Amino acid sequence: MRQFLDARRVGHLATADATGAPHVVPVCYAIAGATLYVSIDEKPKRASARPLKRLANIRQNPAVAVTIDRYDEDWRRLGWVMLRGTADILADGDEHDRAQALLRARYPQYAAMRIEALPVIALRIGKATSWGDLTPG
Repeated sequence: MRQFLDARRVGHLATADATGAPHVVPVCYAIAGATLYVSIDEKPKRASARPLKRLANIRQNPAVAVTIDRYDEDWRRLGWVMLRGTADILADGDEHDRAQALLRARYPQYAAMRIEALPVIALRIGKATSWGDLTPG
């Protein structure tokens, strides 16, 4: 599973608010140990000062899931991994800084962004499930 996750570039973060209303967004991620990290990046098109829905949801309901998948026209190559757990929002500190460094190393696009002061979502992986072809390539 880990090799499959390391080979993929995008996942889908699922959160829910206090009423259980779902919200799913694509995310870039990095994994260290039993934690998956997602940085909040600059949102240049954002006109509102309203907090991001994913962060508001995690504050209300920290149970989250991330699905990382591979689609291929050859359906024998389909595969996915779902990670479930509890999310923390890291505003600063050593873990926040290490997570941002991991994300910058994995995604060169972050080098041009000012993400140092932005929060990081830390998914504490409690359960991992998978299906299909998980070969990394």
